Amino acid sequence: MAGLTTRRILLSGLALSLALAACACGAGERDRADDQASPTVRPSPTGQVQASATAPPSPIVQPQASVIAQPSPIVQAQASPTAPPAPTEQPQPTATTAVQQTYSVGTSVQEIASGGQTREYRLHVPPSYQPGSAMPLVMNLHGLNETAAQQEALSSMSTKADEVGFIVAYPEGIDQTWHVGPGAAAAADMQFIRDLVAELQGRLSIDPARIYATGISNGAQMSNRLGCDASDVFAAIGPVSGGYPPSQECAPARPVPVVGFHGTDDRLIPYEGQGHLLMPAREWAAAWAARNGCSPTPTVTYQGSEVTGETWSGCQDGADVVFYTIEGGGHGWPGSDSGAGVTTKEIDATDIIWDFFAAHPMP
Repeated sequence: MAGLTTRRILLSGLALSLALAACACGAGERDRADDQASPTVRPSPTGQVQASATAPPSPIVQPQASVIAQPSPIVQAQASPTAPPAPTEQPQPTATTAVQQTYSVGTSVQEIASGGQTREYRLHVPPSYQPGSAMPLVMNLHGLNETAAQQEALSSMSTKADEVGFIVAYPEGIDQTWHVGPGAAAAADMQFIRDLVAELQGRLSIDPARIYATGISNGAQMSNRLGCDASDVFAAIGPVSGGYPPSQECAPARPVPVVGFHGTDDRLIPYEGQGHLLMPAREWAAAWAARNGCSPTPTVTYQGSEVTGETWSGCQDGADVVFYTIEGGGHGWPGSDSGAGVTTKEIDATDIIWDFFAAHPMP
């Protein structure tokens, strides 16, 4: 009878192992499909994604290994047939273990339910992340007709995150678009970003005083909107090559630090604005300075051959406004590999944005 009991336990363990292996395989196939559909990104983040797809390093897989190899119940049954077998259920994980099981180091493609829709985003967790030790979070938004993967490659922000230690989320807009005006679609996008921040705060150790937003073009418009309407969440914003309607209402609950960039030869979103549709880029920066109670006259704090940086200081709560004009620059991300004539290599927007964010936590 003891031998029959042992064989039944072994067969049950084998069946459970096969079922878990099938689940793990399905998840791996889904990750590989996501990576194959995404444009090629720089070696550092892309390598991590591919490694995750072929041999998932995620702590989520760890419980599977412990279920497959469970010698304890079998040994106890053989040693003491009359004693009740040890429970096969695993102990409930502690809060720390639960956090460890919900992230993978590197970049992964993930989903979240928001407003009755399934929304996607890319999440990059640096190797230095430790559960229980709060890290900053940067929301990095792609441009119109672009993707989260393209924005990760363009900005190289995942590489910067690995260097200095912060988490980056790259949300995916529906139909590669962010809706920034009035209406239900814009409200849904705003709710998606709020839901994503809340989701990540529940899964990772994130410092609520160091949550930031940046993006390019249409993504810059969305980061600007977050500064206006979600200043309770975002400590500072860093729009790049964005266009801002003069009629857009902007009434943040507190002064919001801003760092911005724009090229004088941007033909997609003109530096000098576009009539009643878009305000001049420098005027947009000056409007933020006035909103933050800064001194009306900026100081030149950077002067290069192609770039001029101006700073409005003396602002309420230290909410400085810094604006970089790229002379002859087009519609691009400074410091990126966008190509000659598109932007400048004289400065690196990612480095400047991060340094600005690090100096401006939520007061």
